Amino acid sequence: MLKQQLIEVGWPVDDQAGYTDGAAFAVQLSATLQVRDYQQEAAEAFYRAGSEKGGSGVVVLAPGAGKTVVGMVAMSLVGQRTLVLTTNRTSINQWYRELLNKTDLSPEDVSEYAAGKALTPVTLCTYQMLTHRKRGSLSGDDGAYPHLALIGASEWGLIIYDEVHLLPAPVFRLTAEVQARRRLGLTATLIREDGREGDVFALIGPKRYDQPWKTLEAQGWIAQAHCLEVRLRLPPEERVQYAVAPDQDKHRIAAENPAKRTVLRQVMARHSGLPTLIIGQFLDQLELIGADLEVPVITGKTPQRTREDLFQAFREGRLKTLVLSKVGNFALDLPDAEVLIQVSGAFGSRQEEAQRLGRLLRPKADGRAAYFYSLVTRETSEEDFAHHRQLFLAAQGYSYGILDEDEV
Repeated sequence: MLKQQLIEVGWPVDDQAGYTDGAAFAVQLSATLQVRDYQQEAAEAFYRAGSEKGGSGVVVLAPGAGKTVVGMVAMSLVGQRTLVLTTNRTSINQWYRELLNKTDLSPEDVSEYAAGKALTPVTLCTYQMLTHRKRGSLSGDDGAYPHLALIGASEWGLIIYDEVHLLPAPVFRLTAEVQARRRLGLTATLIREDGREGDVFALIGPKRYDQPWKTLEAQGWIAQAHCLEVRLRLPPEERVQYAVAPDQDKHRIAAENPAKRTVLRQVMARHSGLPTLIIGQFLDQLELIGADLEVPVITGKTPQRTREDLFQAFREGRLKTLVLSKVGNFALDLPDAEVLIQVSGAFGSRQEEAQRLGRLLRPKADGRAAYFYSLVTRETSEEDFAHHRQLFLAAQGYSYGILDEDEV
């Protein structure tokens, strides 16, 4: 809380109080893992040779640049029990696979947290599980968050916060309890639309390492991406509805523009046969698109096992197209995706725009470029939101080509 207040008045904190060591647990990287120079530099910038000047902070790298490897290198440097917090079970499964493939850890060493289950030296947990509140309790009640005891239940030497910009507010309650431990935040963008980036610095620590996306692209570590905005008109009957709608309804009317379903097919025809992701905000729209294309739709209600099966089919090329709700914004390891078409989004979220482009940035086997399309309704609030969404990527060096629907 002290750090939060000091940051707000313009006095960022250099915390050199040192750390309480957790229980020792050595992690050796696989002999076949080739750690890239910038990944090693990022981990060492965080660790600072084990001194009190390191051990807390944030590493910012583009999606597809291997932030998980940075986390594993940090684990090998710290050599203590580690808690990994991440966004969803898909991400947990990816961390699990990566840890077993790229380190000497065995399945007995790594597990997903579950109530009543013994904690392993490396434990994986979602923010949602950690901040689950007991039914009927208030946030300030004792025992309201039964799983928060996880923090104190083991002698963690390192806590890794994946997608750290998404830290939910209840996690900030843990600040006093975790300050004694080393803590590493991993993210592609520190942008929070609520402007609370300072809270991340207060909880985790300062930015320790950053690498421009275009630098990584030039070095071949992430794919080249072409960003294109396709602008289309509302049909006449929808224009009337939009004109008389309350402000809170206008965005949805523009986002669900039925003309997008036609333009979507035309965009896909430009890239026929390429692995394609279609992503959007509104479930009714996505279900219609899934029915049009006769392809699966993955939403928050899709069972985890079904999701994994569909993702694996996409990885193996048995499935060329997937339709995703906002569950596709984060932590998806679909390296072969070459085209992503967003049909709607969360208002003017720069962070969401960056994360969605990030789904395409894993380098392609033959060096081919990826294509990122946004379908935007002209002369509506969606056009203004699209401009704001693109600001972060423009700062990273990306430019958007503008196409009219007739040009597609």
